Amino acid sequence: MVGAYAQLVENHSLPRTAAFFDLDKTVIAKSSTLTFGKSFYQGGLINRRAALRTAYTQFVFLVGGADHDQMERMRAYLSALCRGWNVQQVREIVAETIHELIDPIIYDEAASLIEEHHLAGRDVVIVSTSGAEVVEPIGELIGADRVVATRMVVEDGCFTGEVEYYAYGPTKAEAVRELAESEGYDLSRCYAYSDSATDIPMLEAVGHPHAVNPDRTLRREAVARDWPILTFQRPVRLKQRVPAFTMPQRPAVAAAVAVGAAAATAGLVWYASRRRARFGAV
Repeated sequence: MVGAYAQLVENHSLPRTAAFFDLDKTVIAKSSTLTFGKSFYQGGLINRRAALRTAYTQFVFLVGGADHDQMERMRAYLSALCRGWNVQQVREIVAETIHELIDPIIYDEAASLIEEHHLAGRDVVIVSTSGAEVVEPIGELIGADRVVATRMVVEDGCFTGEVEYYAYGPTKAEAVRELAESEGYDLSRCYAYSDSATDIPMLEAVGHPHAVNPDRTLRREAVARDWPILTFQRPVRLKQRVPAFTMPQRPAVAAAVAVGAAAATAGLVWYASRRRARFGAV
């Protein structure tokens, strides 16, 4: 008993760790913001021309990705497009359609990684250039612990079209370092995942960077730096991955363990031990 208690204290004294995930084309197969284009059209927020342009932009994004200049043009376009939108209406549209639009395009491989990082005791943080009104519900859907996303200026309940905080490029890396400071993460033991060369600063900030479905520039950098390159290609609904599995809040999991769910706990320990060679000891 004394030995077990000493081991528990030792584990708790270790610095906390996290896994930082880009969202678009890393956790989900499309652009999170552009995916809601049809819903915004049906909700009266955009006209038919804007809906068609949004669909075309989504196609270009999927086929070729987006470099810095393309991202800047997309930012300017979307910022102007949302000027005057009622924030509450946007949130309601996202809430009503998220399971229909986002659930089917979550990569199975990404969902497995999120589960594995949680089992290893790491926080999962989504760091996305998309707007908070879209990213936060997606983060909740996939079981993320925290979300970093772009925030628009809001006045009288509506977007002004101006950007308050742009979660892009070096700003993502700054957010990662600020979270590490406030939450006590040891970045040398943290993980990061992205598909885009624009996220190289975020990948550089952690000890275990990974390129996921990388664009040409990121692939070249990953090869040069010997970063692991992952291929995600199986979008699947969360409930279809394990029919009886639902993604509970982590406090609920802790409560279940506390009341003595021995079988479930044994299963988690067994699953974690299978993956230990891949992620290393916590």
